[in-house]
Amino acid sequence: MSQASAAVGPIEVAAIQMVSTPAVDENLEAAARLIAEAANRGAQIVLLPEYFCMLGKRDTDKVAIRESFGDGPLQRFLAASAKRHQLWLIGGTLPLAADEAGKVLNSSLVYNPQGLLAARYDKIHLFSFSRGEENYNESRTIAPGGEPVALTGPEGLRIGMSVCYDLRFPELYRALGTVDLIVVPSAFTHTTGAAHWEVLLRARAIENQCYVLAAAQGGRHQNGRRTFGHSMLIDPWGEIIAQLPEGEGVVSGSIEPQRIATTRNNLPALTHRTLALETFS
Repeated sequence: MSQASAAVGPIEVAAIQMVSTPAVDENLEAAARLIAEAANRGAQIVLLPEYFCMLGKRDTDKVAIRESFGDGPLQRFLAASAKRHQLWLIGGTLPLAADEAGKVLNSSLVYNPQGLLAARYDKIHLFSFSRGEENYNESRTIAPGGEPVALTGPEGLRIGMSVCYDLRFPELYRALGTVDLIVVPSAFTHTTGAAHWEVLLRARAIENQCYVLAAAQGGRHQNGRRTFGHSMLIDPWGEIIAQLPEGEGVVSGSIEPQRIATTRNNLPALTHRTLALETFS
């Protein structure tokens, strides 16, 4: 397993933070504006947050706007935005039709600068949390994905995909192999985010010796839910390069392939692994 990045960089990246509403049109208008801002900053890779297209008043609202894989207004929006701005666009998540009635797949689609689909990842781990008045159970309306996904982006950059609650499962990232960048579109609750968001993101960067780009929902939503925000870019040493605490906006910065190589050469932890993933299965 190679420890050196194939990218020659630097590569400019951006994470978009939103406070999505139940109105799809409003959210697409906000996303378009923020993608344009990121493009104007020179971003080559732009990451939208989980549920960028809608945070509904009910869990079932996402089922009502589900699309068949391959076509639909949300997919057309992402493809057109990537092509318009000539960048790699990672579309947070959108609801795609699942085989199970009444459920969707919470899917992250990647489009290249030509507006062509480059990758699809269906969120594997489904969030569940109950404390006091807070109660969440994604499995009521979402079917889990089953396959880890990594892709090759600009300049040979290896990108590992994940979504929100996946962040708590380090074995997923090991299954991706050696990557240069991990992306984490999210809608962390304020309760869990305040406790664990930063430490988990930094841990994934440190243990995989790669950059982590996290795009979050960040504010009080019309459905009463409060999300934590703090979209950020983290380097392979676990240092936060940039972040946005709350509200909509753009977090941007550079991926330096030499920084990846130097970190892995100075501390070759990835070559010191002795336990295979199968050991834990």
